[in-house]
Amino acid sequence: MTLVRRALATLAGATALVLFAATPAVAAGPPPNSMASLGDSITRGFNACGWYVDCTARSFSTGDYSSVNSHYLRIRAVNLNIQGRNYNDARSGAKSADMYGQAGTAVSQGVDYVTLLIGANDACTSSESTMTPVATYRANIDSALNRIKAGLPNARVAVISIPDIYRLWYVGKDSGSARSAWSMFGICQSMLANPTSTSQADVDRRARVRQRVIDYNTQLAQACAAYGANCDFDDNAVFNYPFALSQVSTWDYFHPNTSGQAVLASVSYANGFGW
Repeated sequence: MTLVRRALATLAGATALVLFAATPAVAAGPPPNSMASLGDSITRGFNACGWYVDCTARSFSTGDYSSVNSHYLRIRAVNLNIQGRNYNDARSGAKSADMYGQAGTAVSQGVDYVTLLIGANDACTSSESTMTPVATYRANIDSALNRIKAGLPNARVAVISIPDIYRLWYVGKDSGSARSAWSMFGICQSMLANPTSTSQADVDRRARVRQRVIDYNTQLAQACAAYGANCDFDDNAVFNYPFALSQVSTWDYFHPNTSGQAVLASVSYANGFGW
C-alpha cells in the first residue's frame, strides 16, 4: 500500500472524533514537564492543514496550533516548564506493531507524559481478512506499554480509544464526494468497500469490522488496567463520540480536519488525567 493509502488507512475514519467528558478526569498530581505522542496519522494531524501532508502543529496531542488547543497547550497553560518539550513520535501509516519502536523513542526523550492512539490501521485494511488478529494487537500493545513502564516508570500514559470507523461509513455513505475519495484512494476497504450496498454480505462485513474495533478497545482498556495507576484509558469516549462528516478532511473524507482535531483534543483530554 502506498504511503498515502497507509496514512489514510491509519485513521479509521472516525478520525474526527472526540467526546466531551462523560466521566471526571483522573487525579494525577502536578502537570508534566514534557510529553510525547505515539500513534498514526491521526496523531500526526495528517490532512489537517494541507494536501496529503502531516500537520503536526495541529495534532490533538502535541500540536501548538491555538484553535486545536491540544493536550500540550492545555498543559502549558498551567505549567510553562513543558514549553518546547512536546515530541510527536507518531508516524502516518503506523499499526500496533510499530508502537514498541515509538515507545523506545519516547523513553529516549525522558518524557513525563505519553499519549497513545493506535489501531485504526489494524482494522482499516484492504480487506476484512487482512485485519490484525485481536491477540496480536494485544501483544503489540503490551510490548509497547511494558517498554514505557520499564524506561519511564513515573510517566503517566493516556490510552485513547480507537474511533468508530463504522460511524465514518454511516455519515459518509450518502456523500458522492466521500464515496469517490474512498474508492480512488482505496481507503479502509475492510469497512468502506461497496458503501451503498445493502446486501446481507456487506451488512455483516461492516458489523464484523466494527466488532474488531470494539475488541481492540477492550484490549486497550485491559492492558491499561494491568499497567497500573499511571495509565488512564478514556473509557471509550472517543469511540462513542458521534462525529460529523464536517469534522473530516474534504481531501480524503477520512482524516480529522482542524475542527476534528480540536474536538479530539477536547474529548480525550477531558477523559484523561486531571492536572
